[in-house]
Parts: sequence; structure tokens; C-alpha cells
Amino acid sequence: MIKLDILSDPICPWCYIGKAGLDRALAARPGHPLTVEYHPFQLNPDMPAAGVDRHAYLTEKFGRADRADQMYKRVEAAAEQAGLTINFDKIPRIPNTLNAHRLIHWAGIEGRQLAMVSFLFQAYFQDGQDIGDPDILVALAERAEMDGPAIARLLSGDADAQMIRDRDAHARSRGVSGVPTYILANQHVLSGAQPAHLWEQAIDELMEQIAQD
Repeated sequence: MIKLDILSDPICPWCYIGKAGLDRALAARPGHPLTVEYHPFQLNPDMPAAGVDRHAYLTEKFGRADRADQMYKRVEAAAEQAGLTINFDKIPRIPNTLNAHRLIHWAGIEGRQLAMVSFLFQAYFQDGQDIGDPDILVALAERAEMDGPAIARLLSGDADAQMIRDRDAHARSRGVSGVPTYILANQHVLSGAQPAHLWEQAIDELMEQIAQD
């Protein structure tokens, strides 16, 4: 098997769009040789623990509401092309994603990481849920067939929080400045959301190389 490491943040719309393209390609190539693992990268590592009001955040970041609207229209168009729905108007807060990344890590230990990443994207971009809220994270964990009470206990403490911060810092030290970032076989780096047909082409080339070896 060939490792595909993905640096991602659950509040990154391009990560959400990129996952849709990759998932479609993997489904189209059921004999693919890829093992996928998600790794933490916080778009807003200095975000307050409780998050911030989204309108206030966008006003501060872009200065004028119409600048944010123009950018998000482009994102919405790309999401629609990928077969996704993004309801920006339903999102009241920009959360701190440290706890969401902890949950993704724990889901990976139980072999439920890909489902967990999907549930987080859906909760945030489709349902407008605050994925910084521990209660919402516990509900998503239970949806992924994880032990809800155990996750609640973990979230109430600092388990693996520093590890997540360290992995984020390590990615930045290696030159990662945005997500999604894909690292194939620890050698080839791709940045940005990639459409399904490019992943299918890459998978076909990998399978051809494996067949020749």
C-alpha cells in the first residue's frame, strides 16, 4: 500500500471540496493502493477557545462584507461543481478546531477517521453546527460509532492537545502554509483541492507502476 497523508482543517471549504474529489476517485478505483490518513493543521491556531462570531471575523479579516461575499461565491460554485452544498449563511461562529482535530486523531486510532472527517465537514458546512462545541463533537463521535461518554471525558481534559499542536507546528516547519496539502508516499506534494479525474489519473499511474515492479 502507498500512504497518502492529508493536512486539513474541518473549517476549510477547499479541504471539504478536495475530499469530495478524492472520495469519488477512490470509489471509482476500488483496487487502489492508497492508505489515507488525515493530519492536523489549524487555519486559525490563535482562535479563542470559544471561537468568534463569523460576521465579526469576516468584517475584521476582509474589511468589507462584499469582499467576503465575492470570495465565498467562488467557493460555493466550486462546491456545487463537486456535488456538495455549502450553507455559509447557516454558520454563526468560526470555531477553534483543536478539539475537532483531537477527535479526528482518536477516530483514526479506531479506524473511523475518514467517516469522522466527513461528519465534521457536513456538520459545519451543511448544518452550520459549532464544531468547537464538545457536545456536538460527542454526538458526531457517536454517529461514527465511537464511545460517546469516553470521548466526552477526553474532551473535558487536555489529552493529546499538545500533540496536535506539535504536529501542526511540524507541518509549518516543513513549509506547509495552507490546506489541503497532500503528501504521496512521503515524496510528492500536492496543494489545493484536486478534481476526481486527476486523482483517478494518479491512481492509474501508481497501479501501472506497481504492476511493472
